[in-house]
Amino acid sequence: MASLNLIPTEKIVERLRYENPWWVSKQIPEIYSAMSKRLYFDLFYPFVTEKNIRRALVLMGPRRVGKTVMLFHSIHQLMEEKVNPQQIFFIGIDNPIYVHLGLEDILTLCKTALNLSKLNGCYVFFDEIQYLKDWERHLKVLVDTYPDTKFIVSGSAAAALKWHSTESGAGRFTDFMLPPLTFQEYIHLKQMNHLIYDGIINYGNQSISYCLTHDIKALNKEFVNYLNFGGYPEVVLSEKIQSDMGRYVKNDIVDKVLLRDLPSLYGIKDVQELNRFFTYIAYNTGNEFSYESISKESGIQKDTLKKYLEYLESAFLIKVLNKVGVNAKRLKRVTSFKVYLTNPSLRTALFSPISETDSEMGNMVETAVLSQWMHRENLDLTYARWKEGRNEGEVDLVLVDDKKFKPVWGVEIKWSNRYFDKPHELKSLVRFCETNGFDKALVTSIDQQGIKKLESLHFSFLPAAVYTYNIGDITLKMKNAN
Repeated sequence: MASLNLIPTEKIVERLRYENPWWVSKQIPEIYSAMSKRLYFDLFYPFVTEKNIRRALVLMGPRRVGKTVMLFHSIHQLMEEKVNPQQIFFIGIDNPIYVHLGLEDILTLCKTALNLSKLNGCYVFFDEIQYLKDWERHLKVLVDTYPDTKFIVSGSAAAALKWHSTESGAGRFTDFMLPPLTFQEYIHLKQMNHLIYDGIINYGNQSISYCLTHDIKALNKEFVNYLNFGGYPEVVLSEKIQSDMGRYVKNDIVDKVLLRDLPSLYGIKDVQELNRFFTYIAYNTGNEFSYESISKESGIQKDTLKKYLEYLESAFLIKVLNKVGVNAKRLKRVTSFKVYLTNPSLRTALFSPISETDSEMGNMVETAVLSQWMHRENLDLTYARWKEGRNEGEVDLVLVDDKKFKPVWGVEIKWSNRYFDKPHELKSLVRFCETNGFDKALVTSIDQQGIKKLESLHFSFLPAAVYTYNIGDITLKMKNAN
């Protein structure tokens, strides 16, 4: 039997030259230079240039949120800062041409392509690193072998990446998480910043700096658009993709993650079952589930369900929110929980776009609000649900101080103006505030803003779009300050 011919070295070197046009042209491809930078770029780039600490930089995030574009923008910025273009290498590991090569072999070929004797002062970008088996071991060796070279890698099969980079890269890797587009970034990318101005809101008896809008109708129109298409940069900028969102997102995100990445990483046997389960979750984003109810409706064993939820959360597709009681105490047995998509536009991709009068709007707005909060690490976000006699109560979003085990605040997320006119109907929120000694809480509306007093309670009403924008804005300011 004839042996398989390995790809000749000169063919691979040719490919490297093709992937790195700036070696000759001193410019990144126009498709990338024409794209706006994400607001997260200014946070990411300092890690690229940080040379004092000997670490590789691992850029993680769901598919299609702009990781590759971020790498190209970094390359562009390095050249702007007068780094020699022939000291910048970019390699897309998902190309089958590299399949039998380790990272070190690829580096040797880069040196060959440029007749370099050493790699001091070079920047090496490996895109889609998860396609290389044992990538973290290879990368760790490179960091140790080439102390004067900066390695930056990206990858999207997040579960594995996060796990591997913490397990085996201890002290060698810095993780940077790139989330789906926030509503603030969406407004920025669409060049709609004129809708926003710096204002002040009253929250209880405090005055807080807050981004407000001159035109809530226009902002709400963009907000609905964001819910439908806004999580992915290239969808935001392309009406062609929006018209065929189902195919684009389904092929690229759902199919690759559910049918390829996760099963191969975790040895999931029944791929179709996982796919069906995810579709069921996506349709019901923002609803409360129990293992009992899902198991009954889907026919999937409880242990398998737990595994699926864990996988989907690791792959940045969903976020599970646990329940607390009226006094925000943890419940001894976790029997029910809420599940949210990390990105509301995933639901549009699987089903169809929604309009602002649809019954699903409430859940989609909740999903959007939660997806902004996810950009803050280490926040103990929960929801409260309780039963007292015949009365049941619920508060949509509760932040718990995990050291004191006490609630910090509660927010009621509504897509309705009804409660602005009838705040006394917010019985659950009133009960929650009284139980925890709160004198104020926040409630979202469609377009009403202001404070409503209810005996000693102050409810601050804000349009949901304004609240969603501000979570992203404040998060970015906090990250920049750190």
